[in-house]
Amino acid sequence: MEKEYFEDYKNGEKFVTPARTISEADIVLFAAISGDWHPIHTDLEYAKKTVFGERIAHGLLGLVVGSGLAFRLGYQGPLPKYFIAFYGMDNFRFTAPLKIGDTVHVEIEVIDLIPKEKNKGIVVFKSELKNQRDEVVNVHESRILVAGRPKEK
Repeated sequence: MEKEYFEDYKNGEKFVTPARTISEADIVLFAAISGDWHPIHTDLEYAKKTVFGERIAHGLLGLVVGSGLAFRLGYQGPLPKYFIAFYGMDNFRFTAPLKIGDTVHVEIEVIDLIPKEKNKGIVVFKSELKNQRDEVVNVHESRILVAGRPKEK
């Protein structure tokens, strides 16, 4: 069902995004944009000597990729047509490394609906970025402010 208004969401409702594979180019481009050239992400020889044994993607790259995957669902997914604003993020955790070659998707669940004044509300989602082994790479709760259905006159 297409999501338009706050009232179109139900607690416990779930969404699963398409998947995408993390490439070396993703990591290099993210390092360039963010300025984070830490060798754990960009230096193969350095990374071989770490607990991971290889380069890993930036944790925030996983967050950004997950957000983009959610947008690919369009109005059939967690993003409403009458989106007002991104309201915030809580309880973000990096739970596993994101590696070159990992294919990730996001599993999203509506965990709270908070009505607000002036015909709008906050939808709270729990999002888990998972790799091809079904390991959770990162998890967080996000909140979006959504317009309510217009009142009939």
